[in-house]
Amino acid sequence: MPRPPRLLDLIGALVGTPSVSSFERGLDHGNRAVINLLATWLEDLGFRVQIQDLDTDPAKANLIATLGAGEDGLVLAGHTDTVPCEPALWQRDPFTLHEADNRLYGLGTADMKAFLALAIEAARDLRAADLKRPLVLLATADEESGMLGARRLAEAGRALGRHCIVGEPTGLKPIRQHKGIFDERIRVVGRSGHSSDPTLGNSALEGMHDVIGALLAWRTELQKAHRDAAFHVPVPTLNLGHIHGGDNPNRICGACELTLDLRPVPGLYTAALREALHPRVRAALAPRGLKVEFEAIFDGLPPMVTQADAHIVRLAEQLSGAPAGAAAFGTEGPYFNALGCETVILGPGNIEQAHQPDEYLALDRLTPTVELLKQAISRICQ
Repeated sequence: MPRPPRLLDLIGALVGTPSVSSFERGLDHGNRAVINLLATWLEDLGFRVQIQDLDTDPAKANLIATLGAGEDGLVLAGHTDTVPCEPALWQRDPFTLHEADNRLYGLGTADMKAFLALAIEAARDLRAADLKRPLVLLATADEESGMLGARRLAEAGRALGRHCIVGEPTGLKPIRQHKGIFDERIRVVGRSGHSSDPTLGNSALEGMHDVIGALLAWRTELQKAHRDAAFHVPVPTLNLGHIHGGDNPNRICGACELTLDLRPVPGLYTAALREALHPRVRAALAPRGLKVEFEAIFDGLPPMVTQADAHIVRLAEQLSGAPAGAAAFGTEGPYFNALGCETVILGPGNIEQAHQPDEYLALDRLTPTVELLKQAISRICQ
C-alpha cells in the first residue's frame, strides 16, 4: 500500500496548492485540489473518505475522513483555505515552503494548513483495528470568508464525534471560548445637489455622521453592560472599518457607505445585536429624512463556549501544560459544539503570524504538536 509523503513534504504540498478564499470574487479560489491531496493521503492510511460538496460553489468541498468505527470519537479539524496575500510584500514566494531561521515560511503554515499535515503525521501508524473509538480528520472550506464549510456541516446535522481539536494558531495553548463576529454594511441614501445651496440636496455624509455618533454611543452602552474578564479585551468591540461617500467637494453627498465589525462576548448573540442595530441607525437618520439600506457582509458567528469541565478541555490542559483560555478571534468551533462535539482550539501556530506577509511556523512546534495529537488519540480512541 502506498504511504503519504513525510511531514515536511506534506506541508510543502499543501502550501504549494493555492486555496485562497475571499469575499472578493477575483481573489477567490476553490479548495478542491487541497481536498484531493488530503483524500489520497488519508485513503493510503486506511481512512474512509467522504467528500461533501458545498452547494454554493462546485469548486469547494469539505472532507470527512474516518478511521475505525463506533461513536464518541475524536475529531481533528482544520480549514483548507487561506486569506489572500500580496506576494510583493513577501520576501519569499508565499506558495513555496521555505525553511530558514528554524522556521517554515509559507502561506498557511501558521493558519492553518500545517496542522492538517501534523494530524496526518500523528495518525500515520494507526490501524482501524487498534481503535475502540473512531478518529476523524475533518478539512473544511471557506473558513476565512463566511465559515461556509462548517455551516454546511451544521446544516446537515451529521454527528462527527464527541470530542474535537481545532488546530487554529494558539501557540499550543488551549482555547475553550472566543468572541462572536458579525460584519455589516450601512448605506445612507440622500440627495445630491450643488454645494452652494444646502436646500438643493440632503447630505448622506452628514447623516452618516449622526449614525457614527449613535454607533459609538451604543458601543459604550454594550461595553458598560457586558464584560468577561477571561478575555484580553474583556468587552464587546465595535470597529468602524471603512467609509466612503460622495464624489466631489462642490457636490452635496448623495450616498455614503460604512462597514463595521462587531465582536460580542459570550452571552450576547449576533442575531439579537443585528436586530438592535437597525432601529438605532434608523432613529439617528429620522430627523433628516434620509433612507438607509443594510447588508450583512457576514451573517454572524456566535461566541464559542466549551465548559471548563469538558473532557476535551481537561485533556488539552493536561497534555499542553497550560490552562484553557479565551481568544478574540473566531473559529469554526461553535458549529462543532452545536453538533454535540465538545471543542477546544489548540494548534501550533501563533495568531501574530496569521494573515501577515512572511507567515511562518516555528520548526520546534512540529514534534510537540505531533506528540500531543498522538496522546490525545491514544487517550480517547484507543
